[in-house]
Amino acid sequence: MESSSATPGVSTRREATRQKLYEAAVTLIAEQGFSATTVDEIAERAGVAKGTVYYNFASKSVLFEELLRHGVGLLTASLREAVEHTAREGGSKVDALDAMIRAGLVFIQRYPSFTQLYVAELWRTNRAWQSTLMVVRQQAVAVVESVLREGVENGEFSDEIDIQLTAAALVGMVLVAALDWQAFQPERSLDDVHAALSRLLQGRVSGRH
Repeated sequence: MESSSATPGVSTRREATRQKLYEAAVTLIAEQGFSATTVDEIAERAGVAKGTVYYNFASKSVLFEELLRHGVGLLTASLREAVEHTAREGGSKVDALDAMIRAGLVFIQRYPSFTQLYVAELWRTNRAWQSTLMVVRQQAVAVVESVLREGVENGEFSDEIDIQLTAAALVGMVLVAALDWQAFQPERSLDDVHAALSRLLQGRVSGRH
C-alpha cells in the first residue's frame, strides 16, 4: 500500500521497506488468516530478511496494527481530499458526500485485500489492536460527520438527522456495496457502482429527486 508522503524523520529507504512489508502482510493474511501467517512468510514475500521485519516492527501483531493504521489513514486522507476538492469547485455538501463515496470506491478497488481485512477486524473483539482500530475508524467517519454537521448548520440537511449514525451508515454502505461489487459483480464498472450509490444518496439524504 502506497503512502501519500514520506513520514518526517524516516528515511525513504526505510519507508520503502515498510511498504513492502505492508503489501506482503496484507496479501498473506487475506489469503490464509492472521494466525496462520508467519513472520518468515511475510519476510519471504516481501523479499527481505526476517530480521528486517523485527527491525521495523516489534512483532507480527505490531506490524498488523500499523498496517491497519496506515491503510485507514490513506482512506481518511482520500476522503478529506474529496471534500477539499469539492469545496474548491464550489460544490454543495451533498456533492462532497458524493465525492467521498467515489473516493471510497476508488480506494477499495485499489486495495481490496486490505478492505476485506479491515471489515473483518471490525467485528472481532479479542484483538490486541482493537482500540487502535476504533481510533482510526473514527478518524475516517469523522470526515463524513463534519460534512453532515456543516450541511445541517447551513440548512442543506435536516436538523433531525442523527449525524453520528448517518455518517457511520454512509461509510458502511460504501464498504459493503464495494465488497459485494468486487466479490459478486466484478463485471460492473466503478462508474456504474458509484452512480447507483449516488442515486441512493440523493434520495435518502438530500431529498432531491
